[in-house]
Amino acid sequence: MRDALTFSIAAVELYERPVHLRLPFRFGVVTLTHCPQAFVRAQVVLPDGRSAWGGSAELMAPKWFDKNLALSNEDNFEQLRQSLRAAQGAYTSDHGAATAFGHFSAHYGSLITQGASFGLNPLVACYGPAMVDRAVLDALCRVAGVSFYQAMCANLAGIDARLTPDLAEVDMGRVLSSLTPAPHIALRHTVGLVDPITAADVTKPVSDGLPETLQEVVAATGCRYYKLKVSGNTAADIDRLSRIAAVLRDVPDCQITLDGNEQFADAHSAAAFWKSVQGTPALQVLAAQTLYIEQPISRATALQSDVRPLAAMRPLLIDESDGTLEAFTQALELGYTGVSSKQCKGIYRSILNAARCRARNEKAGQAVCFMSAEDLTTQAGLAVQQDLALVNLIGLTHVERNGHHYVDGFAGQGGASAEAKAFHDAHPGLYEMTPAGNARLRIHAGNLDLRSLGAPGFASGALPDWHNLQTMAAPAP
Repeated sequence: MRDALTFSIAAVELYERPVHLRLPFRFGVVTLTHCPQAFVRAQVVLPDGRSAWGGSAELMAPKWFDKNLALSNEDNFEQLRQSLRAAQGAYTSDHGAATAFGHFSAHYGSLITQGASFGLNPLVACYGPAMVDRAVLDALCRVAGVSFYQAMCANLAGIDARLTPDLAEVDMGRVLSSLTPAPHIALRHTVGLVDPITAADVTKPVSDGLPETLQEVVAATGCRYYKLKVSGNTAADIDRLSRIAAVLRDVPDCQITLDGNEQFADAHSAAAFWKSVQGTPALQVLAAQTLYIEQPISRATALQSDVRPLAAMRPLLIDESDGTLEAFTQALELGYTGVSSKQCKGIYRSILNAARCRARNEKAGQAVCFMSAEDLTTQAGLAVQQDLALVNLIGLTHVERNGHHYVDGFAGQGGASAEAKAFHDAHPGLYEMTPAGNARLRIHAGNLDLRSLGAPGFASGALPDWHNLQTMAAPAP
């Protein structure tokens, strides 16, 4: 095992570019048709003078990090830019050498506190440092000439329990060195609240040759995992789920997850909804196929009440409530047993939560808690590749992927065909190339090919065309 590497952070640059959706995507209280994607470029310098640049990318999704209806989508975008600028200032203010995890630890608490002073909740405040951390890790891997998997398994980032006292007795080196990434991962397709189920639901066909309806997705992808969004309106949800169940009826070994998107006022109303699902004859099979229910209760109250009666009927997972490194431990005390991995919340949070699950499961001698791989419409390129590598590293076997369905690969990002080709050529198993020069995710029998993600760097053999990105604007005076 190699020692963790120390380095200074010489520069952090912020960029963005517009993303246009081929289909509208509704989650919670917003229907999304376009939004910007943020990019971070960071330079690290080792004590011996060697240096490298790395990158990261993430969609700036509105109404997920902060669902305050008084804020416009543009307000949400500016919140995330504010978080990125704060992280940029913090990480470049300290010129001393530290490990990758050391740089993260030095600014984790202060950036949450600073964000609160600006009116930013912890999810928003952690968005910026999460992106900077990934760009820094990419640069670290490149300067060391190792893959992300190799770096993590050898703990080159220096991950420890300084911010998580409950893991003080856990040997992080042993945990990390035991991780064995797989060559493939199963794709879990998301069915949004306005997604057409059958051709009868399509009023304005896109007609771009890609699947539009759930029926078409089933036929085209071979997926057996599906994530179904629910609205909190029981009658409407039961009707919609029944129609979905009819389409999924013949999918072999089909597995379901339900996403509550904070649409239920409390555990009692969520439990009543689940009993309605179980009591509906058309949903008997779907109910039996459901693995867990994701974040049914608003984050404002989700970690304030005992959910064990609901959790006894179906495992519960926190997602939006996972705002800090402590959130999962708080949730476990209330009856939740799962937590999502989302790179927008921070790669170290996912790794530390994975260590928590392993420690608790080993102590109990059985699986008492779990993690899931959830999406925030990760886009083709750095965003989807780094997230896939992260969830593959921590041993998850299926991953929610929706960005490829709602956005037509690099074409939907406004990316140049040269950039699309570069990513395809570096990852030919992960992407397929179109005659028009666009690269899209390649889905074969419901799986994604991850073998190319083991190249030096953070899961990417190519980088964005930085010169064709927009420099992130400074805040308005």
